[in-house]
Amino acid sequence: MARSRDKLHVVVVLVNEGHASTAVSPIEIFSSAGTMFEELRGKDPDPRFRVTTASIDGRSIETAHGLRITPDCAIDETGPADLVIASASGPVPSEWMARHAALVPWLIERYDDGCLVAGVCSGVAFLAEAGLLDGRRATTYWGVADAFRARYPAVDWRTDLLITEDAGIFCGGGVNAAADLSLYLVERLCGHRVAVECSRALLLDMPRQDQTGYAILPLARPHGDDRIRMIEDHLSANFQRDVSVEELAERAGMSRRTLMRRFKAATKVRPGTYHQMLRIAASRRMLEEGATSIQQVSTAVGYEDAAFFRRVFKRHCGMTPAAYRDRFGTRVL
Repeated sequence: MARSRDKLHVVVVLVNEGHASTAVSPIEIFSSAGTMFEELRGKDPDPRFRVTTASIDGRSIETAHGLRITPDCAIDETGPADLVIASASGPVPSEWMARHAALVPWLIERYDDGCLVAGVCSGVAFLAEAGLLDGRRATTYWGVADAFRARYPAVDWRTDLLITEDAGIFCGGGVNAAADLSLYLVERLCGHRVAVECSRALLLDMPRQDQTGYAILPLARPHGDDRIRMIEDHLSANFQRDVSVEELAERAGMSRRTLMRRFKAATKVRPGTYHQMLRIAASRRMLEEGATSIQQVSTAVGYEDAAFFRRVFKRHCGMTPAAYRDRFGTRVL
């Protein structure tokens, strides 16, 4: 018997001419969150999401390779949603955007209503076409990056990253990034434990973080302070070394006091705490991937003193690095 809980409503938008997995992966992952792992362990399911599939007109869509998928309804019939995900169409927006034009104003309305909005692979073009990405950080599949930069020059394209988050708008890179983005959103909305259990049940790795290695901005919060966003980027790129408040203030072109005030207002934490959280996020990933030496992890994220690293890690995660590794470092049931 399922537990009683207010489930988040996710709408997965199906579009023609794309890869089916950019729609199917989110459907399966969000539907499995809180259910599949529990059922495998003989416990009552605790579903975290209610998933609705929708096409522009409610009719079946045909994917790039001829698979037909029938949605639950048309986009105008979905009702209020907490999260909308646009799946991918073909690689060249100029060839198909006009055929999906009705989706663009609908996405704007959903975002204006406070809904989180996401796009996967070339589906990110729908968000860019709507103007939602202007002046914001975004990613897409590296193979279409140059064409997207030319068509949407106002977007801060970061196609080295597999996942981006900016002001409640989420983007995923290539086709298979649909799974990474979905798990990232499960973690973002339901917490790390639910995401890890979902990944284990489906035999998926936890989200990769970029298209060339491992880098993400795990702490991004919606705010409109561009200079503080620049400081966040600087901290993310330099989390492995000590970065002084004076360095940040000089880089931002403001006094130390002003920087501290504006940074706290934008991110809800002080720069030093933010820096620590970036380091802890990186160390968590290393431990999840099987790192055996706590000292090496500590050094890799910028802490020479492993004892201090252990204290900081426990303060942020509620357990020691070794306990965290033992709990989350395996990918098998």
